[in-house]
Amino acid sequence: MNLSFLVLVPLITVVAVLFCRGLNGVRWVSLAGATVQLLLSFGLLALYWKERGAGNDAAMLFEYRHAWFSPLNIGYHVGVDGISVTMVLLTAFIMEAAILVSWKVERMGKEFFVLLLVLSAGAYGFFLSLDLFTLFFFLEVSVIPKFLLIGIWGSGKKEYSAMKLALMLMSGSALVFIGLLGLYYHTCYACGVIGPNAPLHTFDWPAIAQMHLPIEVQRRFFPFLFVGFGIFTALFPFHTWVPDGHSSAPTAASMFLAGISMKLGGYGCLRVAVYLMPEAAREYSPIIILLATIAIVYGAFATMMQKDLKYINAYSSISHCGFILLGIGMLTQTAVMGAVMQMISHGLMTALFFAAIGMIYERTHTRLVERLGGLLKIMPFISTLFVIAGLCSLGLPGLSGFVAEITVFMGSWQHAGEMYRLATILACASIVITAVYILRATGQTIMGPVKDPNYNGLADATWNEKLAGILLGAGIFAIGVAPFWLSDLLGPGVETIMGHVGKAIIAGKAVIIK
Repeated sequence: MNLSFLVLVPLITVVAVLFCRGLNGVRWVSLAGATVQLLLSFGLLALYWKERGAGNDAAMLFEYRHAWFSPLNIGYHVGVDGISVTMVLLTAFIMEAAILVSWKVERMGKEFFVLLLVLSAGAYGFFLSLDLFTLFFFLEVSVIPKFLLIGIWGSGKKEYSAMKLALMLMSGSALVFIGLLGLYYHTCYACGVIGPNAPLHTFDWPAIAQMHLPIEVQRRFFPFLFVGFGIFTALFPFHTWVPDGHSSAPTAASMFLAGISMKLGGYGCLRVAVYLMPEAAREYSPIIILLATIAIVYGAFATMMQKDLKYINAYSSISHCGFILLGIGMLTQTAVMGAVMQMISHGLMTALFFAAIGMIYERTHTRLVERLGGLLKIMPFISTLFVIAGLCSLGLPGLSGFVAEITVFMGSWQHAGEMYRLATILACASIVITAVYILRATGQTIMGPVKDPNYNGLADATWNEKLAGILLGAGIFAIGVAPFWLSDLLGPGVETIMGHVGKAIIAGKAVIIK
């Protein structure tokens, strides 16, 4: 399969949208493009399973290389493993749902859908890239459209929120770029060739993974990469852009921000920082776990104080993304498996949550919990989506949240040491706090008597909103009820990463002993 189609389809759809004259045509063309993306992602999944079933055990499948800028040895190099395939599927699911829930956007509708499609192209390119420069290029593609979506179509303090989000994410990108340059300019020295006959430096991360970077280089540049990518995934204390960005963003942008954009950071932390600098990852592991635990507990307690539904979901996302970083920091195979599962689960769950909140706000014109109540009687379908997302957030068995979090906890407990066990216990305890704010918000918003008589005449979900909710809900139940297909899909990729990390750490210890 030519993976470039996943990047080209959104861009081709953008061109088609630009030539549309009516807003109705813009909507249907955008939906058609998103549907093609979804079909391509399912096709990729089927072909990937077929290749693995035929015995192809290569680390990356469907690789394609093309020289982009030869003087600096920058190339367009793409390929996938099970982790990449699941992230592509997640992106396709959320983009399809985001287009559907944005059906009623009228002000500058063409520009709105164009920016959403550009975001999807950036996400696909990021998850497919095997060249670090190309990966960074697609990471940057996903920043400016977010700024415009929030600044133009947002609500509340939208200009402030858009500027804060852009500055924070661009700061993270700057740190990432410094780290990538550090890797690039040390690849020759790592392979032991110095002088005029040294080979070109490289951004190709599978090639870099085969080189043993000196521990001094890893120590120096690991913080740049991990913190830079960590900013995208709400690493404490660089998480402050999340509540403002989510609360002011339009519904589709909130779905993308929480569902996909925050996963770019987690993917980069695992695939780039940990995989390419495993010895430094082991040394910095206690700090990562400490920051992740603080994010989990702080995010849960901060969520309890919120009265706005979007702020509740935003602060909850800080806590849930802490599980991703906790699993990565533990450096056990089970914990890393759980971290990747949490990326997928949180992406689906939080996208569904923001979709339901957006539907409620569109009808009631408020997101304050104290002004809502009794919506289950008036909007049963929307209320059901809200409840499903909430129960998934608190980790109810049978939903994806339970599968991901329990895998992280089990993998974290495998790590011996009092500090690691304490972090695991605190992370487990946060479930109780999560249950408190989710059940309270659900009870006050959905259950009970109707607080405002004006709500009695409100309509339930439209066809497009129902389709979006069913799509995201199906993903949550597919993982929660039968998680083995996902673990089997992720298994080879996680094993490759952890096998490489283990060998590098052992080799590093051997060098120190010598």
